[in-house]
Amino acid sequence: MSVLAQGTSQAAPPPASSTPASSTPQDAQPQTVPAQPSTGQWLWPRGNAQGTGAITNTLPAELQVAWEFTADEAIEGEPIVTAEAVFVADVFGKVYALSRQTGKLLWMKDYETGFLAAPMVHQGKLIIGDVDGQVYALQVGDGKELWKHSTAGEISGAAAVYKDSILIASQDGKLYSLDDQTGKQRWVYEAEDQIQCSPSISGDRTFLGGCDARLHIVDLKSGKSAAKSLPLSGPTGSTPAICGDYAIVPVMDGIVFAFDLKTMKQLWAYQDLEQDQDYRSSAATNGEVVIVSSQRKHIDALDLKTGKRLWRHTLRRRSDASPVIAGDDVWVPATDGRLLRLSLQDGREKWTYEVRGSFIGGVAVTGDELFIADDDGIVRCFRKK
Repeated sequence: MSVLAQGTSQAAPPPASSTPASSTPQDAQPQTVPAQPSTGQWLWPRGNAQGTGAITNTLPAELQVAWEFTADEAIEGEPIVTAEAVFVADVFGKVYALSRQTGKLLWMKDYETGFLAAPMVHQGKLIIGDVDGQVYALQVGDGKELWKHSTAGEISGAAAVYKDSILIASQDGKLYSLDDQTGKQRWVYEAEDQIQCSPSISGDRTFLGGCDARLHIVDLKSGKSAAKSLPLSGPTGSTPAICGDYAIVPVMDGIVFAFDLKTMKQLWAYQDLEQDQDYRSSAATNGEVVIVSSQRKHIDALDLKTGKRLWRHTLRRRSDASPVIAGDDVWVPATDGRLLRLSLQDGREKWTYEVRGSFIGGVAVTGDELFIADDDGIVRCFRKK
């Protein structure tokens, strides 16, 4: 990955660890959209097309493992959940479909490559990209391959959908729009460096954070820039979280940016001036609070409108996965093998489940269930005791 940052002349926030870099004009207050109730499914890796990583449902207070399934290799992407099945893919190229009720294997497809990104499900098709740059569409019922499309770089983020088009970003620096029935290319948008995130969609625009230190805004009908890209202080692989008129993007240089999509201006930039942070995962927001996880083992809660830090929880080891807000809780899988349930109000630890391995990928949360996989290839379903 290139680490050449553009637009780094942006002023740093005032000297406080949780102070916004700029304020919003009174006549241009962004509108927020709160987290939505769970549909009982988790079809997008961040829960929805906007990439917010948040639902309104709070899981039962007491959870236990309902079933486990062991894949052949480590799983680094989060599970995708439909009404009947759970889909995961491992780092050696196998795609698995499991019974949602029992965890029993329904089918498996072996591509002998590697999957780091999570799958995505759309109208009976499972879409996933691999480390060799191939994009596959599989029939969810039996795993039959429907089509394949080639890119020139590793695919690190999940696909997205706009109407009848599949959107997939590649480390070749391009965003591809593909016909969902045939995989035929419709258009290509090109950035100046790698794209490692998933596309976030709001209306007829998609948003991409790039290693070229820009937030790209693309018209989904034409594949052209819908607006001038917005400057970041450094490269990012994080999927932007779009909440109403807000776009939230953490960057590797340790700053969390908030932009007003009406005025196309920066609202605030959160930076910890006491200890440099490093953000490699995506933010979660429910319309009021933003949750970010840094490589320095910190989980921070920020006020969405001001960027002020509300609380901090420090982990024993870092979390590589993106946090998820589910009602009153924040769910954080950590590399020390702990799955933590934190209070959204104050960050206190409410519940912990520990495994021998490590959690790399995120959680999938439905109305009353949680699904997660670890680097030993074990997929777990949690339900009420």
